[in-house]
Amino acid sequence: MANSAFTDYVAALEQVFDASIVNGNDDQLFAGGYLRGHVDLVVAQLELNDHAEPAAVMAAVSASVEAARHELSPADFQHIQDFLAALAAIPY
Repeated sequence: MANSAFTDYVAALEQVFDASIVNGNDDQLFAGGYLRGHVDLVVAQLELNDHAEPAAVMAAVSASVEAARHELSPADFQHIQDFLAALAAIPY
């Protein structure tokens, strides 16, 4: 079961995704949609393995994105990195 700090952190990340849907340009929408899938998967895995700690989220998401880098064009990867930087700026 996730602790409240983890739950609050995940909620803060979701707010950034939701805001990008309302305010984002096409590149941000793409990056947000792409990253939301990675974040959702990482969050579920962390909860399942009883490692639901805020600090673990971004490290796991970054590793997941890096592992999938070959699927992305350089421009798309940069948009994802920019969005990832915005997520990483959220304090936990």
